[in-house]
Amino acid sequence: MDFLELDLNLSDDDIALKKAAHKFAKEVMRPIAKELDDMTPEQVIAPDSPFWDFMRKAYELGYHAILIPSSYGGMDLTSLQQLIIFEELCWGSSGLAVQLAVASFPAFVASMLPEDDLVENIIVPYCECRDGSIRGCWGITEPDHGSDTLVPGYPSYRDPAIRANCVVTFDGDECVINGQKSSWVSGGTIATHCALYCQADPSMGHAGGALLVVPLDLPGVSKGKPLNKLGQRDLNQGEIFFDNVRVPKSYMVAGPEAYEAMVEITLSATTALMGALGTGIARAAFEEALSYAKGRVQGGKPLIEYTHIKMRLFHMLKRVETSRLISRAAYVYNQNTSTPVEEYSVMAKIHGTEAAFKNTHEAIQIFGGNGMAKEYLIEKLFRDARATLIEDGSNDTLAIAAGHKIIETYPRY
Repeated sequence: MDFLELDLNLSDDDIALKKAAHKFAKEVMRPIAKELDDMTPEQVIAPDSPFWDFMRKAYELGYHAILIPSSYGGMDLTSLQQLIIFEELCWGSSGLAVQLAVASFPAFVASMLPEDDLVENIIVPYCECRDGSIRGCWGITEPDHGSDTLVPGYPSYRDPAIRANCVVTFDGDECVINGQKSSWVSGGTIATHCALYCQADPSMGHAGGALLVVPLDLPGVSKGKPLNKLGQRDLNQGEIFFDNVRVPKSYMVAGPEAYEAMVEITLSATTALMGALGTGIARAAFEEALSYAKGRVQGGKPLIEYTHIKMRLFHMLKRVETSRLISRAAYVYNQNTSTPVEEYSVMAKIHGTEAAFKNTHEAIQIFGGNGMAKEYLIEKLFRDARATLIEDGSNDTLAIAAGHKIIETYPRY
């Protein structure tokens, strides 16, 4: 469905990229996502699963390298173009879009402070991959720690009493990793590499971390079973365990002295991307509701002729447009400044994901009982939207941390 584009400055290239991504989302992602949603977690990643068809086709188009600079072989995109494509992919399937994003995470974080070893062994091979055989994951969530690992600058972040479940020590020119990451690691059980966020200096709490790129075929690495869950069932998630796993120090992107700042830079991108993800779901829900309301007859006339349906649809589109505006603004700003303002990316994440959840709820109300049936897409969209309120940080926790930063940073009047 075509929408009015409020940004009059979009170039012909921007529009072409958007149309191409939408075509891929509609023709490849939507059908595969529906098929995967009805499978068990084990079936989703089985060798004969259509999941691998999606990965191969996405890699062939270069969508796995959306976030990587072109100087290392990534797509030659502006920040705005990255977000435009990501929203379209999330319209197709938020779970598969997240899978594609986390697949790039080791290369993405390595490109921030690229060492020669990381460029040669991680970033370039990933960008050159066209069959989906090189896949990353974002290893930050732990059994005892979730959203509290995503609040740099908040007082608890530097509490030395808080000990992580995954730690790294140093032995000469090697990093030695022990512990585990939780079952919520997206792409965890199928990843070949991990962007690992772990604790290096316990005296600094979560702030005393280290960010490393870890190949997952090393001795001492093992994985749990794929997680069975409510929403985004097309997204693989699962535990990763580390038992005296050794990687060279040249694979460390940041140590304790830079870790907190690196987490903030990471989150300024990921939370704004989650805003675009929410926009994609909210838009899909609006479209499904509008189409259904035009065709469904109740009380002798189409639903679309009822005043309260018109009002619901107006507010649904309003949420789509406001979510798009703030996610684009936050992402583009934070990708083009040396000192990102992460609180705006948090605003984008919370606004976008709440818009997704509200729109899917409203759509089900318009569908009535049919909205509860798996026959209709909206049932899946509702479950997927619910996951986003916790995914990449619980909205409540992120709001508290961002609120703390606001009152600490902004002048008092």
